[in-house]
Amino acid sequence: MNVSRRIFLAEVREQPAALLTLLEQLDAFVAAGRACAERKPSAVRLVGHGSSDAAASYGVYAFGLLPGWTALRDSISLSVYYGAELDFSSSVVIGLSQSGQTPDVVSYVERARERGALTIALTNDPGSALAERAELTLPLEAGEEQSVAASKTFFNELAALALLAGSAAGREDEIWDGLRRTAVVLADAIPELEKAVAPLAMAFAYVGRMYVIGRGYELATAREIALKLTETCRVAAEPLTSTDLAHGPVAALDSMFPVWTIASPDATLPALIDAAKRVREAGATLVACGSAAAEVEGAAWRLPVPEAPVPLLSPLLSVVPGQLFAAALAEAKGLDPDKPERLTKVTLAQ
Repeated sequence: MNVSRRIFLAEVREQPAALLTLLEQLDAFVAAGRACAERKPSAVRLVGHGSSDAAASYGVYAFGLLPGWTALRDSISLSVYYGAELDFSSSVVIGLSQSGQTPDVVSYVERARERGALTIALTNDPGSALAERAELTLPLEAGEEQSVAASKTFFNELAALALLAGSAAGREDEIWDGLRRTAVVLADAIPELEKAVAPLAMAFAYVGRMYVIGRGYELATAREIALKLTETCRVAAEPLTSTDLAHGPVAALDSMFPVWTIASPDATLPALIDAAKRVREAGATLVACGSAAAEVEGAAWRLPVPEAPVPLLSPLLSVVPGQLFAAALAEAKGLDPDKPERLTKVTLAQ
């Protein structure tokens, strides 16, 4: 592999260490979580783009399942472009941006704070514009990320949202320990996962389109894996829920249209298994990853991961096979995942 193509892969390998560094910030997360709880929010509004938006999908479940709050990926356009006079006085707003420079995320957070929201910046740059505009800042502590394609910053965004939601619920010790244990099991799992994705990448070098299916908190995983395949491998990958597949997309499947499924042992698994059955019936090649990959019948390829210490933390493990596969597939296609075409590390598009 060319040296210039090793950065993304190296940063995927760094994720367990990055997570342990984040966990050193427990006191800051507890303080922010308590501030959220004191607000008694009617809604937690999460905003971001790209990988940060995928992480926001996870935040919906973290806040819903831990403190039991309504959380949503909010519309940036309503406030920033259409000037909607929304009442933020009972809201907690979380702006997610790895660089902290995404213009409309910064503008959204600024306007929300002016209208009474408790605003929190989740960013890898605590000196960024987003951090300056928000009332509170929680650093991702992922270290410098050189590859254009995000890996460890997304990974730490998931962990940060889980830790913040756990702190808001008074369950920070449980989530902190679960995250610590996740870092340990992931560090042990990565070498074998790297070996497992290599033959899959060679077999899929022809692929130009793919569905990635997840449900519940694994929808965030599906969105991030699809994004990685799109930006690093030039694969038109579309993330779907298990049920979305049956509402139209299944009609496009054929033997040249593989489907990646993410199976975790939770209440959404039966829906995922049903979607996998539809994939097989359409004649498409099926890939199963996740700690319940063995439950997906008829998968041509399986990439199992260890079961998460806390079920909510499953995406931190199940996303890694997708990241490693993207790195291997880019190499098989002769592409450089560190420098995808027409992309930059800091995106200032509006």
